[in-house]
Amino acid sequence: MPTLAAGLPDFLAGGAFAFMLLFSRAGAALLASPGWGEADLPTTVRLAFALAFTLLLLPVVSVGFPPAPDSPGATMAILAAETGAGIFLGTAARLFALALPVAGQIAALSLGISNAIVFDPALAGQGGVLSRLFGLLAAVLIFATDLWQMPLAAIAGSYAVFPAGGALPGGDLAQAITEAVAGGFALAVQLSAPFLLAALVFNAALGLLARLVPSLQVFFVALPVQVLGGLVLMALLVGGVVAVWMTETRAAFALLPGL
Repeated sequence: MPTLAAGLPDFLAGGAFAFMLLFSRAGAALLASPGWGEADLPTTVRLAFALAFTLLLLPVVSVGFPPAPDSPGATMAILAAETGAGIFLGTAARLFALALPVAGQIAALSLGISNAIVFDPALAGQGGVLSRLFGLLAAVLIFATDLWQMPLAAIAGSYAVFPAGGALPGGDLAQAITEAVAGGFALAVQLSAPFLLAALVFNAALGLLARLVPSLQVFFVALPVQVLGGLVLMALLVGGVVAVWMTETRAAFALLPGL
């Protein structure tokens, strides 16, 4: 009994360090990832899920964790590295999920309704109402189609790629984020391509009409037609846009480290 009592503080300290090590990576990844990291969710809900996920994952991945360092500086350095790994995992997933609201913003500009703006917490600023609608749609689809499970599996599997307490490959992570940004923006342009093409044809027709009938107030005549036609086009194409986004996002999530 004295031996057990003497070793209890070290056991508790090691367990607390392992919990904080896992929570630093898992919590940062969840706060940055799509779905559970949405700003629309209350902070208490996101924090409770991060704590519960950490507790469930701790017995599985804590076997290879390093022992607690002796100095506070080394402890903070390890926790900072784990937080950086988590931010990378969550951000890499979110960049592709953001392709849908960015496509909505581009489509709103093409439809002539970009001046209808609301506050978008995902972008931490003002955004088009169509972009906000697509952002909420992306979050709903992530939960409805079980896409939210893939970032969680990537967090669990990331310890095979980025061991706990090890140095992060900064160059490789920067390259991966750059490729994710490029891929997400390319996907957004691809999703909004029909609206860009329709806007190009419509504006070319307006220019021709203005040359043929100079006295016609083209703006006042064209704006209602542009908005109504754009909304009809949106209703016809939204199913295909969502289907392409889901396919590409699932493929992008499958490339996350640890999957």
